[in-house]
Amino acid sequence: MVFIPIKDINRRVWVRFHYVTVALIALCAAVFALQIAGGAESYQRGIYGLGIIPAVLIGDARLDPELVLVQPYLTLLTSLFLHGGFMHLIGNMLFLWVFGDNIEDSMGHLRFLAFYVVCGAVAGIAHALSDPSSQVPTIGASGAVSGVLGAYLVLHPRVKVWVLAFVWLPLKLPAWVVLGLWVLLQFANTFFAGAEASGVAWWAHIAGFAAGAGLIRFFKYPHVVLFDQSADGDIKVGGLRLRKHKPPGNGPWGGDER
Repeated sequence: MVFIPIKDINRRVWVRFHYVTVALIALCAAVFALQIAGGAESYQRGIYGLGIIPAVLIGDARLDPELVLVQPYLTLLTSLFLHGGFMHLIGNMLFLWVFGDNIEDSMGHLRFLAFYVVCGAVAGIAHALSDPSSQVPTIGASGAVSGVLGAYLVLHPRVKVWVLAFVWLPLKLPAWVVLGLWVLLQFANTFFAGAEASGVAWWAHIAGFAAGAGLIRFFKYPHVVLFDQSADGDIKVGGLRLRKHKPPGNGPWGGDER
């Protein structure tokens, strides 16, 4: 990963607290704790019973009855809350924490929850269609989180984001640079790495991102304007200009930037 996001300089305006974003992170963490607490056998059963298996979801393959936990179509939802390891979980939740609150702010709590699930489902279907004969289960929130990133790019392309470049170098970059490079890397990995070699559902990331970018206009509040973020932090609502946040602080871990 070229850039690891730390925080964005983008305060919430319309909701007091990002309850759904925090709840999703807490739920994913709790589910992962249950995954590892049950032991290896339970862990594998959960992945096969609750993960997306393309050949089962859209093909004629059938799971062993002992592994079936939900109907195949419900795995488009259940797979979003399982993860394959600590780094898988931490990576997804970090992106959700940095970018999710402002998307929740743009549409409200319940619509954000629906938006998140829809983007995750679109990503899961795209992954299944990319390799319909695969019997390898896919899990993780990355498809839904990718939808959040796509929406953020459409709403706040010029917001500054603090990132760690190459894991150690702190930089403040516009969101369009950070997220634009992210999506380009997904395409590059799709064509040069491949899902089988890497074990990553790249098409799910791309489809989730596209879904978020396309659906944000239908989920956002009517008064939230697309591409509303200016370089100085003001937003316009009708003829009214609002100061969204203070000037940048002293660094990625200091000041009052969030």
